Amino acid sequence: MTTDTESCNMGDFCLFRPNSEFRDVQSTEQPMKFIINVSGLRFETYKHTVEQLPESVLGSASKRNRYWDSENNEFFFDRNRTCFEAILTYYQTKGILIRPATVPMNIFVNELKFFELGQEALWKATEGYNGFEEQYEKPKNKLQCKVWELFEHPDTSRAARGIAILSISIILLSVVLFCIETLPSFQENNMKRNGTGKEEQDKDRYTSGPFIIEALCISWFTIEYVVRLLSSPNKWKFVTSILNVIDLIAIIPFYISIAMANSETDVSSLAILRVVRLVRVFRIFKLSRYSRGLQILGHTLRASVKELGLLLFFLCVGIILFSSAIYYAELGSNEKFVSIPDSFWWSIITMTTVGYGDYVPVTGVGKLVGCFCAITGVLFIALPVPVIVSNFAYYYSKERNRQMTREMNPEEGSSTSADNIRSLICCPTVNERNTCTGRKVKNGKIIREKRVDSSTEEGGPSEVMLQNNNGNPRMGPVNVIESNV
Repeated sequence: MTTDTESCNMGDFCLFRPNSEFRDVQSTEQPMKFIINVSGLRFETYKHTVEQLPESVLGSASKRNRYWDSENNEFFFDRNRTCFEAILTYYQTKGILIRPATVPMNIFVNELKFFELGQEALWKATEGYNGFEEQYEKPKNKLQCKVWELFEHPDTSRAARGIAILSISIILLSVVLFCIETLPSFQENNMKRNGTGKEEQDKDRYTSGPFIIEALCISWFTIEYVVRLLSSPNKWKFVTSILNVIDLIAIIPFYISIAMANSETDVSSLAILRVVRLVRVFRIFKLSRYSRGLQILGHTLRASVKELGLLLFFLCVGIILFSSAIYYAELGSNEKFVSIPDSFWWSIITMTTVGYGDYVPVTGVGKLVGCFCAITGVLFIALPVPVIVSNFAYYYSKERNRQMTREMNPEEGSSTSADNIRSLICCPTVNERNTCTGRKVKNGKIIREKRVDSSTEEGGPSEVMLQNNNGNPRMGPVNVIESNV
């Protein structure tokens, strides 16, 4: 099933692709129009427009006549009006399906099923729906799978949620401790400790409260990382993941600092130790594993790399241009601007409209250059901002729709959004049998096998009990059905 995607309005989910289910309706007769009333909102369209999908409710005369209102001379549907606008657009554009951002996915899918737009429309509506959640593979071993979900996916159980809360608390504690260690009282204790012998220094260091708390936090981070690594289904993918690299960076500095503290220290090793200690601040990014807001921000920045690069290029051009201008404008009158590279600081501060005041032009020409620098900086920064904001709004709307769908299906809270929607439309993945329909996908086709009940005399298809993904049984005949996905 090939996909042809194009850009669409922010917040909407749309897929563009030629639809094989549409049929060209050619007629030499005068086009006939009819009115469709959807919950009080009237739509007017041509008959040949909806008959492009002859198997749908609107395209089939026998199906749509069931909703004929002879009193008002119109077809009446007591359905969702917002969804119907998208459905009518699907007919008019021959396959462009746009889900309104205000409509949850499960409601939209139910409307598509009611109007019988076909399997391809359902796939278009749900393809790529799972927000920015990556589809993760589960370990094959049952115990390994439980441990993996316990530490990696907080939404799967209460125990996993409890471990996530514990991890967040320890992360916050370690970050607070990192900040408190720089208070003057702690610095004085370190100075006193440096005046004693090496053995006493080590004893005081390893028995101090901050070190014990830090050691406990690092112990938890280490255990968590090792357990997740051992239980992961793909070790290489786990190690190279950005979030897991951050986790490793948060752990290593502690062990490096202990190793360096026990060795002979010199000026270079002290400088390295300061850098290692500074890396500890990256622990704050461990919260992104549990914060949807930080994940949205991360995906926004990733999607806006070109715009951010363009912004950086604009700023570099402006910095070089105005640094050169201010240097020659203030040459001989202001000792602050001693060179063009030294003027870079003034250009950056002025273009970003911060204005510290440590570098101030004194000549008239210099002040004029400063005015142009500030105005140009505002324009340069403002140019890519709308694109970045639209990317943020796009990912935010996808996450909001995912949450709306989960809230409307609380019993399915432990499964992913993609699993919920898949069970809703009863579409299995390739080579996977669906318990709702008994269908199996093979070579791009959905195939339902014929089942023969031995109790029937002629060996024909029998009435068997089918069960959907929600566990609700239903009765129905099992026939041989084959259709393209």
